[in-house]
Amino acid sequence: MMKHAAQQREPPPEYAPEKGALVSYRGIWKSFGKKKIYEGLDLSVRQGEILTIIGGSGTGKSVMLKMLIGLLRPDHGHVWFDGQDVTELSEKELLPVRKRVAMVFQASALFDSLSVGENVAYGLREHLQLSEEELKNRVAERLEMVGLPGIENMAPVDLSGGMRKRVALARAIATDPDVVLYDEPTTGLDPITTTRINQLIKGLAEKLKLTSIQVTHDMPSAFAISDRIAMLSRRRIIAVGTVDEIQASPLEEVQDFIQGNFREEKI
Repeated sequence: MMKHAAQQREPPPEYAPEKGALVSYRGIWKSFGKKKIYEGLDLSVRQGEILTIIGGSGTGKSVMLKMLIGLLRPDHGHVWFDGQDVTELSEKELLPVRKRVAMVFQASALFDSLSVGENVAYGLREHLQLSEEELKNRVAERLEMVGLPGIENMAPVDLSGGMRKRVALARAIATDPDVVLYDEPTTGLDPITTTRINQLIKGLAEKLKLTSIQVTHDMPSAFAISDRIAMLSRRRIIAVGTVDEIQASPLEEVQDFIQGNFREEKI
């Protein structure tokens, strides 16, 4: 595996990746102008698990996903992926990481000027050297995996919201990533479509041996598919555990969030 030269320095213990973790956020501080997002955030993700990050709007959940693929960088601290310090990599050095980590954006982010098949093939053309026949077969296979066989020639504008989500998922898994990041994958979907998306996320994780990191406000979905849940609040992770552990958390703030209880904010 390619190593950046700066990674050869031994990091301080508080910034070293957690042993055995595929992804580690260590001592992360981040601000946008005067708005502080993180102050010493720590979280690790185990290989093969589905980890869901919950928390209020504007707390920085999606920022964590973007930091893993280098779209945003911390002001202080380190993000580790498979033993490599992502925060030390240049744009060119990030390319191998981005081949292994795919992202499904909240609004699906399909290119309306391209057909469904061309959308799914986009990452394949960017990252892999495949023949047109191999591209065609890979696209067809991935669309079938998400329950949408034979729609390669359709336009994204003609798809329902749920179908757009599934095409975005097919595009994400087309390059055979090790990790898939999901930013609010069930937002705006009806209950039946939400259940279908949840089943796809869980089923594909098992079939393709994916590590999945999901950001969501949808607690039923979080409880249905997660191996572990982490809650982001007060600019750091305040609780992390299995579904049962989170549901039984003694922290009032966790219980209020997962049960939807409203309390006047304490000054």
